[in-house]
Amino acid sequence: MFTGAYTAIVTPFRNGKVDEKKLAWLVERQIQSGIDGLVPVGTTGESPTLNHQEHIRVIEVVVKAARGRCKIIAGTGSNCTDEAISLTKRAEKTGADAVLQVNPYYNKPSQEGMFLHFGAVAKATGLPVILYNIPGRCGVDCAAETVARLVEAHKNIVGMKEASGSCDRVAQLKALCGNRFSVLSGDDSLTLPFMAVGAQGVISVASNIIPAEVTLMVRAFLDGKAHVAAAVHEKYFPLFKDLFIETNPVPVKTAMAMLGMIREEFRLPLCAMSGKNKAVLKATLQRVGVL
Repeated sequence: MFTGAYTAIVTPFRNGKVDEKKLAWLVERQIQSGIDGLVPVGTTGESPTLNHQEHIRVIEVVVKAARGRCKIIAGTGSNCTDEAISLTKRAEKTGADAVLQVNPYYNKPSQEGMFLHFGAVAKATGLPVILYNIPGRCGVDCAAETVARLVEAHKNIVGMKEASGSCDRVAQLKALCGNRFSVLSGDDSLTLPFMAVGAQGVISVASNIIPAEVTLMVRAFLDGKAHVAAAVHEKYFPLFKDLFIETNPVPVKTAMAMLGMIREEFRLPLCAMSGKNKAVLKATLQRVGVL
């Protein structure tokens, strides 16, 4: 069962290359802050612009730096089934604890196509598989009924990162898939609403900046201290929202650069934030007491 707070960790760059030393430092900071797990090379880790060698190397660096102190869920999804299987097998060799499989994007498969795609990946690995439903980016939704079929057919499909924005969807997944299936919020601002209807945590962008606070919010709710969780949510809600004022991960990496954590560096087609939005983000960081 995957529960708690997991950081969708950024991939820091230095002069166009992956900054492995800084990445290891970020991992240590996360672990010292009490995070439950890390998700390297997801969308927040700029996986679309990493080549396959870099992709696996980032996972290796994160696994090595973590030294078994938290769970590592490696992003290995693709809109090509063979590629997803290849990345998953390589991630398994690095020592990752699980893999994250995004809906096949752009080619927009049918529900049967997604069932067969995710099933093929699950059959190819001994690792737990967490699905990732984000129709806004992928252009296709993995229906709750399809998820239930996958869970029934493959015992190592154990959860879903849900970024549809729908509490009804979370409740439906829990009703169809049962207690062995974990639902993790894919949106920081919806973590508490999702947990109120059955989600068990979050794969967070904001925890790149405030890992201890996001962890506190999630654990407090799981421990029955909803008032504590609500207070954290209320305080950081403006940050949760403004980290998506432009396309993720541009705002979170910009915020981290403002805090002196990493260089403000992206790979095209991602680029620096507009001056107007950067001013808004800086004001929000100051407002919530981070900057």
